[in-house]
Amino acid sequence: MAGILEGVDQRTNLVGENRLELLLFTLGGRQRFGINVFKVQEVIMCPPLTKITNSSPIVAGMTNIRGKTISVLDLALAIGKRPLPPSDTNYLIITEYNRQVQGFLTSGVDRIVNMNWNDIKAPPQGLGKENYMTAVTSVDDELIEIIDVEKVLAELLGIDLSGVEDETEVKSKEDKMIRVLVVDDSSVARNQIKRTLDKLGMECIIGKNGLDGLNILKKMVEDGSDIADHIDVLISDVEMPEMDGYTLTSEIRSNEALKKLPILLHTSLSGVFNQSMVAKVGADKFVPKFDAEELAKEVKDVLREKGII
Repeated sequence: MAGILEGVDQRTNLVGENRLELLLFTLGGRQRFGINVFKVQEVIMCPPLTKITNSSPIVAGMTNIRGKTISVLDLALAIGKRPLPPSDTNYLIITEYNRQVQGFLTSGVDRIVNMNWNDIKAPPQGLGKENYMTAVTSVDDELIEIIDVEKVLAELLGIDLSGVEDETEVKSKEDKMIRVLVVDDSSVARNQIKRTLDKLGMECIIGKNGLDGLNILKKMVEDGSDIADHIDVLISDVEMPEMDGYTLTSEIRSNEALKKLPILLHTSLSGVFNQSMVAKVGADKFVPKFDAEELAKEVKDVLREKGII
């Protein structure tokens, strides 16, 4: 099963093409779920786990993978389902989020499917804030749920979403309020970014995916005005339904009216991968989630580099 992740170099060719590859898996039932292959390091049969005293019930235990001790999370329990019972047929999906490596316990791994972000849709409205679905799609005429792993980890790790503290408000050289377009499909990420920008005294405009963000920008300049009169910087997630952040960046850079807009990609994907992709699609910076201090610094740095502040 480790061979399921061979050919990563070929997958980098998907960047800017609005495509992704999903690893499909199950959590104790017939329902299949998906996770972006770019976040997956390897897939193995679940080794013996060591329980941790007084740990969260979501933590199934610890294990050693190639000399490194990692936490193993029961993803089924984390999203409100029954915990997965110990089994010789369980699989472990080793992932990297926000520069941290962890394992997700699953009952089975299906296969990798090549998808277009146009076919990845936002979850139905009315599910409430307690759901852990960030997007849905269809494979073999069956609904595939894409789990909001960022939300799971934020709750488990107690990530501070309050933003930076004691920051001086940032104004443009013309002493105007800085306006930032934030594009992210995760409510957890949007809240963290907005709180950070609020502390910096910046105005935050929200787009819920890449296509939504692109439409917001196009509408701003449809009267022929300069995009700099409306928005000072764009902060965009990478993984989003309908249009990803790489494609959004490429679309902006190819649009004469928008191409000068500073772009900061804000994502939980691995830093090594993103540093090379930033240059490929024409973004200005990459900053990993969820570090409010680092986000604040990078926003100010890119504004300073562009002569805005």
